[in-house]
Amino acid sequence: MKLIYDIGDKPKFSQTVVFALQQMIAIMAATLLVPMLVSGYGLAADPAAALFGAGIGTIVYLLCTKRKSPVFLGSSFTFLGAYAASIAQNYGYWGMLIGIAFAGAVYVIIALIIKVVGSGWVNKLMPPVIIGPIVALIGLSLSGTATGWLATNGGADYNLMTIVVGLVTFLAIVIASVKGSKTIKLIPFIIGIGTGYVLALILTLIGNAAGIEAFKILDFTPFVNAFGNFSITSIVDFPKFFFLKAFETNGQYPLDAAAIGNIALIYVPIAVVELAQHIADHKNLGNIIGRDLITDPGLDKTLMGDGLGSVVGGIFGGCANTTYGESIGCVAITGNASIVTIFTASLGCMILSFFTPFVALINSIPKCVMGGACIALYGFIAVSGLQMLKRVDLNNSKNLFVVSAILVTGIGGLTFDFGFNEITNGPILSITSLAVALIVGIITNIIVNNGKLGTGEEEFEEAPVVVVDEPNGEIQQSKKDKK
Repeated sequence: MKLIYDIGDKPKFSQTVVFALQQMIAIMAATLLVPMLVSGYGLAADPAAALFGAGIGTIVYLLCTKRKSPVFLGSSFTFLGAYAASIAQNYGYWGMLIGIAFAGAVYVIIALIIKVVGSGWVNKLMPPVIIGPIVALIGLSLSGTATGWLATNGGADYNLMTIVVGLVTFLAIVIASVKGSKTIKLIPFIIGIGTGYVLALILTLIGNAAGIEAFKILDFTPFVNAFGNFSITSIVDFPKFFFLKAFETNGQYPLDAAAIGNIALIYVPIAVVELAQHIADHKNLGNIIGRDLITDPGLDKTLMGDGLGSVVGGIFGGCANTTYGESIGCVAITGNASIVTIFTASLGCMILSFFTPFVALINSIPKCVMGGACIALYGFIAVSGLQMLKRVDLNNSKNLFVVSAILVTGIGGLTFDFGFNEITNGPILSITSLAVALIVGIITNIIVNNGKLGTGEEEFEEAPVVVVDEPNGEIQQSKKDKK
């Protein structure tokens, strides 16, 4: 796609601040939600600290990738099962920190191996016929989250008004992106989310005045918590960093060699599975910005950045980090791949995590508003994956089976589950549907190509060209040469 700002471009300072704010808004809802869920498992995690951790983790990633990969790292949902498992076994704060360190070490070790053996195997293992539907799957598998937020505003009850607010948010983003001026086209999410927020506020005020429950969309609780008992912490507050909580706690399960080994068994397999998501995200981002990130800066560097960024972010915020599809979608829609923007957004997250009003404002954004924004964000991810399939011959049944296997198993949510976690009533280890789809796709590709890894491109031909012989009206048919 045509970029307005390439990775090395430096917009004006005032523009950079606005663009960075947009990136921050795009990733914040999910980044702040993970520590809230962790707190529900019985271990206090501070959303402001997670925000700081995401910011500093992203800076580590940008440095490791030589400032060539414009993506933000936020709190990973994939490790929620691991958090719950280690908390249930009373490993406490240290258990999570050690687990995140193990997960990061997996990426670092794989990065070192790739540095020695090279990354050429990635393109062979994941050709367009594989990576195209996998990237599309990332967006499509997240679509349920977006529509769920629209329909229930993050709750349990269906509400038509929240759907209206979400769709207004989405349409405002569309109009700003397509019909707006050059500047407006670069900040469609600020315009859209701002529009949705204002509409939600108006409806909520009407709902409170008239006693209409369906209109009560915006929750004022974050503001009440921040300003109910006004003090200096209502303006500026020190994030409750995770490593400080770890040093403060006592009486936890003794972390002997057996305990550490058990923690490794909980976290390491999930990190290995996440490798597929990492590669798919960077293939997708590279397709958007017109660069092969697997080659330059290299998969070893992106993995190193992701691993170290996750560990550093976890030390402060308590949550392992990962590349965010919301950030990639934001780059795709705005055409702004400037590294300066991502770096500024990282600094912004770190600084604003100390300001209570800002954290309260972000926490108050209704889920339906974010759901409307995510229609665009997740949709662009899915479409970019489909674009990778344009050189794949889907008339060939071999390729059709591969793509079908990936999409159906992925969208259908097929997982490989092991063990049982009593605190979550779920598995201790769950191989995600994305990883399962990738495994099934690769196996199918090998089978249909007689033990080889087909790309899906080698037998691609242009569609038949119909030619009419004007003098006698006869219809002739020919094919263009193979490309």
